[in-house]
Amino acid sequence: MPISRRTAAARMTLFFASAALATTAALAQFPDKPIRLVVPFAPGGGTDLIARTLGLGMSKELGQTVVIENKPGAGTIIGTDLVAKSPADGYTLVISTFAHAVNPSLMPKLPYDNDKAFAPVILIGKGPNVLVVRAESPYKSVKDILDAAKANPGKLNYASQGNGTSAHLAGEMFDNLAKVQMKHIPYRGAGPALTDLLGGQVDMIFGTATAVSSGLESGKLRALGVTGSERSQVLKNVPAIAETIPGYVMESWYGLYAPAGTPPDVIAKLNAAAKKAVATDEFRKKVEQEGLVISAGAPAELETYVRAEEARWRKIVKENNITSN
Repeated sequence: MPISRRTAAARMTLFFASAALATTAALAQFPDKPIRLVVPFAPGGGTDLIARTLGLGMSKELGQTVVIENKPGAGTIIGTDLVAKSPADGYTLVISTFAHAVNPSLMPKLPYDNDKAFAPVILIGKGPNVLVVRAESPYKSVKDILDAAKANPGKLNYASQGNGTSAHLAGEMFDNLAKVQMKHIPYRGAGPALTDLLGGQVDMIFGTATAVSSGLESGKLRALGVTGSERSQVLKNVPAIAETIPGYVMESWYGLYAPAGTPPDVIAKLNAAAKKAVATDEFRKKVEQEGLVISAGAPAELETYVRAEEARWRKIVKENNITSN
């Protein structure tokens, strides 16, 4: 027997109402399974440490395990692309860094649209990088590095945790402003880069404060300069590189993203959990003593900051002919 238009409309209304209730119920239950936090670097570096510390705090707040998954490679693009193509349900996140804002300028053919593929969750914090050498290095100051680089163009080298990362661009900016030439050696994370630095395979790294802190504390590394516009409140005895190379400034940052389209209610829950996680004594003790200034505001703070960083570095990359090599 044919269904009347009125009956069909009623059934359709009931269908959509049921779907809406199901969606609301799902959001109310979020999260009801473990959350995957992708780190686009190898284990052992500063980003990995931040992610694991953050994940522990968020697990307590959300009542679900936050599983850390390291997906290094291609200057963070492999791990970031994985998240860009994941379901927009809040169960897959990525911890992003400086590279997220710079990759669009260095690599115009990204496998995702940097401005449209992600939903911001939270800007965790910002801080300077630190130019370090191993304790046995003959270089005792930024001037020593400059003198050696000018005397032997192309001989000195510096490691980074990957193309497009803060350590890479810090070295490129050093080369350009000081008018020297050093060789860039990219790794798949700060951990492997620091291992080779300590082993004498590379001369230096402009590492994040979080990544190099344990080496500085143990005396295995020596800090020559910080990349901020002035000295760090934590590393007060370490000069700013800008004291030797006028105009030299850059900073690292850490942010949390979900895939675009993730429901606002889910984003709000993740943001609230991250805020509480970074406010714990455990998190602050690990990061603030290493120069990271915690932000932890609304999702829009991350969006605004990264858009400004993208514009700033696009100009720097173009003017200085910086490449991803």
